Amino acid sequence: MTDSNNVIPLVRAELVSIEPDRPCWGVYEHWVINEKGRKLKPGVYWHSFHKADEDPDSDRERPLVDDWIATPVTVLARTICTDDGMEGRLLKLHVASGVKEWIMPMEVFGGSGEEARRTLFGMGVIIALKKRTFFMEYLLDQQPADTYETTARPGWHSAGVFVLPTGTLGSDRVRYQSSGRSPNLFKRKGTLEPWQQQVASKCLGNPVLTLSVGCALAGPLLSLVGVNGGGVHLVGDSSKGKSLAQLVGASVWGDPGPAGFGASWCMTKNGLEIEAASRNDTLLSLDEIKRANPKDIQEMAYSLANGVGKGTMNREREGRVKLNWRLLTLSSGERSLSEHAAISGNTAHAGAELRMVDVNAGTRTHGAFDELHSLSGEDFHRSITLLVGQHYGHLGPAFVEQLIAYKSYEGLAESFSKVRAQFVADNAQAGRVADRFAVIALAGEMAIGYGLLPWPLGTSLADSKTLYREWLERVGSGNAEDRQILASIATFIERYGDSRFSDIEAVEPDTKVLNRAGYRRKTPSELLYLFNSAALTEAAPGYGLSRIALALDTAGALSERDIEKGQKRYTKKQSIPGGGRYRPSFYVINPEQLEPK
Repeated sequence: MTDSNNVIPLVRAELVSIEPDRPCWGVYEHWVINEKGRKLKPGVYWHSFHKADEDPDSDRERPLVDDWIATPVTVLARTICTDDGMEGRLLKLHVASGVKEWIMPMEVFGGSGEEARRTLFGMGVIIALKKRTFFMEYLLDQQPADTYETTARPGWHSAGVFVLPTGTLGSDRVRYQSSGRSPNLFKRKGTLEPWQQQVASKCLGNPVLTLSVGCALAGPLLSLVGVNGGGVHLVGDSSKGKSLAQLVGASVWGDPGPAGFGASWCMTKNGLEIEAASRNDTLLSLDEIKRANPKDIQEMAYSLANGVGKGTMNREREGRVKLNWRLLTLSSGERSLSEHAAISGNTAHAGAELRMVDVNAGTRTHGAFDELHSLSGEDFHRSITLLVGQHYGHLGPAFVEQLIAYKSYEGLAESFSKVRAQFVADNAQAGRVADRFAVIALAGEMAIGYGLLPWPLGTSLADSKTLYREWLERVGSGNAEDRQILASIATFIERYGDSRFSDIEAVEPDTKVLNRAGYRRKTPSELLYLFNSAALTEAAPGYGLSRIALALDTAGALSERDIEKGQKRYTKKQSIPGGGRYRPSFYVINPEQLEPK
């Protein structure tokens, strides 16, 4: 019916005369005048002749028809989504609120097009109600010459650019593809300068605040330096400043409020995956861990760090593409992750705690802060809260722009190695935590070097080292699982040392002991506890007997052991009251060796 290539180009000057090669489509951003001097308002038109006079061989002058279809909608380019290979069209929309873009998936043409029209109406496009089908025909007819790549995933793209809903950094040939209904988390307001002068300046002297900023900026560096995701968890009593630190971190990328870039632990595991994927390569700020389901909190921590969502199927029982992300999480709460998990009766796993590292944000000089810059605590909090609500969303994109402009990523691995060398770790597990603090420090130092943060060089590095050192002093050295096993056994002894253990030197069995865990022996210098196998696995739930024994052996907590065929066993055979010649094996534990060193 139509020539798909015969589309009148956009006309920008007002009251310009047009002579369309009828029949054809026309798109005008301003008022124009047709061949007969008739004014046409801006929009999409179908230019033709009156049906009764469409004979091209007729000598009669044929009446012209200019059907207004919709407000100006131009098909700029063909799009291919690199996430799933699906095609679309990049539309330019002229609406009352300004010029917008929308990437329309081609699959909408498989139905009536109602879904696409509903989205366009929501964005301000007006479509003539009796021309709805005609409008979809117009869109389908267009054959744009340009082809753009698109993605529904923010962050680094395979083309080497950084994609955000607000625009692509490094190129305009890759676009962010949105459904048109999802909120734009990466909004901007105000300017960068007031944020630098009145927010960033007050972060000086406050390791928790500089950590929050560095945590937000470290997201784009993770994949470039090979550091896995994870998080830091700000722990402290209510009203100590934890939430303010999160507001500062979230303001690096968008509106820090709960309706914007900030989020809450109060969500399902699936919801958490969506929130993480929507902030890929940036920051996920989660407020109030007490609002999370204690039964799920450890699995959620693992999921955030691992960066891959659960697989699901569609109605045809075909696997959907899994959500994935890489970012740092900035969490807060009045209790640690392990304390929150314990509410449900679950023992905290050391791996989960390492993926969400506790940071002291409650017992510093002024709660979460060390320096109030001559202000009262209330004024300090109020001034920063006010400013991050007026100026946000600028530092993160500016940081990536500088990273791309200076091609800083080319020497990034070497820079990271130099910073990482200053975070000493005595085992692989502490090394993972050191990686996290190091990449946060590196991001802060790079931003200082770019002139984006008004801090002296070395500020971010020094503050990150301070918080890392505090973490090391709090957890001690050695393997995290070992520490957890030893702590669990020490707690078991404290709880049941009198009720489930009795003196092994007694002549007769102690009948008052029910559900026996073992015996105890008093020596001149120490009190030993002899655990049977069942009680030892009960004391350290979640770990196998051999793993528990290895932790006890490493700590030097096994005081007495048998030697069999030249090999030391973990257990010692002992005579028991009333046992006759029967000598069962026990794990002989010195509780003094269970304390962290």
